[in-house]
Amino acid sequence: METQKAAAFNHRSVLSRELIAELDILPKSIYLDATTGGGGHSELILAQEENLKLIAIDRDAMAIAAVKVRLAHYYPQQLSFWQGNFASYEPNGLLFTGIIADLGVSSPQLDVAERGFSFRHTAPLDMRMDRSTGITAAEIVNHWQEVALADLIYQYGEERFARRIAKKIVQNRPFKTTTELAEAIAATVPGKYRHGRIHPATRTFQALRIEVNQELKSLEKFIDLAPNWLKPGGKIGIISFHSLEDRIVKHRFRDNELLDVITKKPITAQPDEQRANPRSRSAKLRFAQRKMGVADLKYETEKSDRSASHSSNIADVHHHRTPTSKPRILLD
Repeated sequence: METQKAAAFNHRSVLSRELIAELDILPKSIYLDATTGGGGHSELILAQEENLKLIAIDRDAMAIAAVKVRLAHYYPQQLSFWQGNFASYEPNGLLFTGIIADLGVSSPQLDVAERGFSFRHTAPLDMRMDRSTGITAAEIVNHWQEVALADLIYQYGEERFARRIAKKIVQNRPFKTTTELAEAIAATVPGKYRHGRIHPATRTFQALRIEVNQELKSLEKFIDLAPNWLKPGGKIGIISFHSLEDRIVKHRFRDNELLDVITKKPITAQPDEQRANPRSRSAKLRFAQRKMGVADLKYETEKSDRSASHSSNIADVHHHRTPTSKPRILLD
């Protein structure tokens, strides 16, 4: 059963063209995909050069199993895996030419009912990306105090009716399934809001998922650590899907003393991709580059000086030709 689910883990990566173009893949280099998901970005990186290596990370065992199948022809010569939270990864001295992360929940996680990420299916309130550890959404919904619930829904869901929803949850709990919770939330908000562009439970479910998986705290820690894993001149690119993530990426890139920001404004999907993959409409890609240290700058300066000296010597050779030498004539 698990093998079948892994094989069905088919996720369409967003902003692939822009990511690969900005990453500027180099041969004989090592790259890190910190959220391999369905393996789309990992596959694109590996396809650029024959003699590079990639480490793929994901918290979801189902994702890792699926990518091992999808990219079997690269494994283990060019591709290796590490399962866990990217904020807990330790490269053990490895330095990467490029690091990427595609944040948020993937399409297969939403589509597999028993994961509990979506209210489109009746399922247990789970929402864990790594089902071997951590608290579930049910534990939060059924045991947190009303004030704590309201704060969570407001801060992580940016939900204007957070206090009203929290009160309704406390009054009607325990909740066992995703649809029970979604229906209770829908009955709480005003009718106009109930029939809006998105389902009224969307922001609450987002808040619960973020808390269950500690997504924002993990992202902050990851961005603080990852620049130390880059070679001087190496790049890091992160794709986010909502304002809370994008704000963290923007500010942490800007404030990190090891990084130079490449993208002053986020890169967004082109119209053709938005039409083909609606999920890409909310995606934002930001890039930063590891600064050169003093030793690296000295090396680059010396290399530039050697190159200039070599060019000067060549020019001198051409300049001091004997009078009898004749210029070459190029014939069409």
